[in-house]
Amino acid sequence: MRSFDEIFELAANRKGGSEALEDLISKPKSSETLAKLGDDRWLAGMTRSVFQAGFNWKVIEKKWPGFEEAFEGFDPGRWSLMSDEDLDRLVKDTRIVRNAVKILSVRDNAIFLTDLAREHGSAAKCLGNWPSDDYTGLLEFLKKRGGRLGGATAQYFLRQIGKDSFVLSKDVVTALIREGVLEKTPGSKSSMRAVQDAFNTWSRESGRSLTEISQTLAMSVES
Repeated sequence: MRSFDEIFELAANRKGGSEALEDLISKPKSSETLAKLGDDRWLAGMTRSVFQAGFNWKVIEKKWPGFEEAFEGFDPGRWSLMSDEDLDRLVKDTRIVRNAVKILSVRDNAIFLTDLAREHGSAAKCLGNWPSDDYTGLLEFLKKRGGRLGGATAQYFLRQIGKDSFVLSKDVVTALIREGVLEKTPGSKSSMRAVQDAFNTWSRESGRSLTEISQTLAMSVES
């Protein structure tokens, strides 16, 4: 595979130069900042990504203030005790998308977060301080212990909340195949490990975050 500098140059040539590319690339939040987020914001972020999955994101964006109201600010302690009455009320609440299975994921993820808080002092400390060089381990952790947080849902959740992350979008996968990291869209633990190893190599070479590398890969592909 090529060095990150070579991939950056490829992307820069397609985006009008290095300065223009830098303006398009975002950086993740620091571990310290993420560790200080309230666990309610982690639950809100999980919920947003779960409801976005397979749905029009613009609809979720427009309705989001209603989600915040309906779920009363997403306190994990409150929603870990979601009752049948809560569920009955929420599936009739026009402020949100009334999908019962996804509504129940709020309870499941609230339980997950309250468990992490007991184990680590706060869920934010556990998730915010998770090392970038084991990002695929974090994805597995979310899939195993969270509710409906597998696949791309977890990746977009982590990107949106500001965690250092890569998102295996169509363009990123195309770039990884081009660089010889993958043969096809990853679906096995070994293929995800190959992706992590490649990102770790590029990060060591460049000092860049996973987020920056992921975005650069995406922009190195002809659209």
